[in-house]
Amino acid sequence: MPDSVEPSDRSSFFARRRAAVLKAQAEQAAVQADALARVVDDVDASSVSNGLVPPAMQVAGAWAWRILVVVAALAALLWVVAQFSLVVIPLLIAVILSALLVPFKNYLVRHHWPRWLAIVVPMLTVFVIIGALGLLVTSQISSGYDDLKAQSTASYNSFIDTLKNGPLHLTDDQINSYIGQAWTAIQNDSSALFRGALSLGSTVGHVLTGVLLVLFSTLFILIDGKGIWNWLVRVFPKRARAAVDGAGLSGWNTLQSFIKVQILVAFVDAVGIGLGAFILQVPLAIPIAVLVFLGSFIPVVGAVLTGALAVFIALIYNGWVVALIMLGVVLLVQQIEGHVLQPLVMGTAVKVHPLAVVLAVAGGSIIAGIPGAFFAVPFIAVLNVMIKYVASGAWRGKPEPKEPIVDA
Repeated sequence: MPDSVEPSDRSSFFARRRAAVLKAQAEQAAVQADALARVVDDVDASSVSNGLVPPAMQVAGAWAWRILVVVAALAALLWVVAQFSLVVIPLLIAVILSALLVPFKNYLVRHHWPRWLAIVVPMLTVFVIIGALGLLVTSQISSGYDDLKAQSTASYNSFIDTLKNGPLHLTDDQINSYIGQAWTAIQNDSSALFRGALSLGSTVGHVLTGVLLVLFSTLFILIDGKGIWNWLVRVFPKRARAAVDGAGLSGWNTLQSFIKVQILVAFVDAVGIGLGAFILQVPLAIPIAVLVFLGSFIPVVGAVLTGALAVFIALIYNGWVVALIMLGVVLLVQQIEGHVLQPLVMGTAVKVHPLAVVLAVAGGSIIAGIPGAFFAVPFIAVLNVMIKYVASGAWRGKPEPKEPIVDA
């Protein structure tokens, strides 16, 4: 440094140089500390993976928190659905009804019917069928109500006399106690099943609102099903639209197959049990057949309840022998359904194992009562097919869908 430089300038120069050196040392120390921290993390991870935490526990922990997240999301979804059950349930009924009516409507359109007439005719057909069945059942029951009441009273008194004077020799107090216990058990066991129906139809206003929502939703699906599905697909991110569209197409086809097959199964049950009741001269054979047909749409539960009703009516009117024969007819029809129709027809259409059907109906009835039992099987069938489609990767490389799946 030249001698002409002032001492003050020289001290300032050395101060700046010292600050620069300290800054460089600090940056180097930070880099070394970061490298040391990475080494420590690597050592810790290595030590964990090498024995402190077994690999099985690591895998279990990774799966555990993911399962918890999925369960929490499903619980939140079920809670939201429960809050809007008066809207969700009619909408689901409309979707199932549309799966039945859309092919009918498309058939009429292909045969050059006017579009508005092809939409109106399927809906009117459904109303006429439901109204005719309801009128038939109501007229049959009302015409035989007095006789049914008298026969029920006589059968009850005969049963009580048998308990008192038969081998059991029960007293009135014992009989009343047993009847009370049986009634309490029936109420407790059936509360979960009927809870959904009671909450849905607790008032006339709720019922009317639900009916109107079903009608309008079905009508709009028949009119503009393509537009509705197109809007739903475009809600998803662009890269996911092909997968959503393909999965929806698979689910829609499965739902249509399920409805057709379920109608066939219900018809076979109704004809078998109704014909058996008619041959055995059990009163109210037609209402029994209609109730069996409607009840069969709730797998397992509906068939059991309607079959038990047929046996009960046979017991009241025709005695123990005819009731046992009627029970045999019901069991025979159920065996044909369970071992022939369900595995061969239903299993081929929806590809759901019978055990999954039973568990789905049980879980649905616990969660949402009768509506849950009714929607459980189609929901599981559709979800199963959609998941398989997405997992297969068949949608990869397909362009973004421009047309929706519901051909309406």
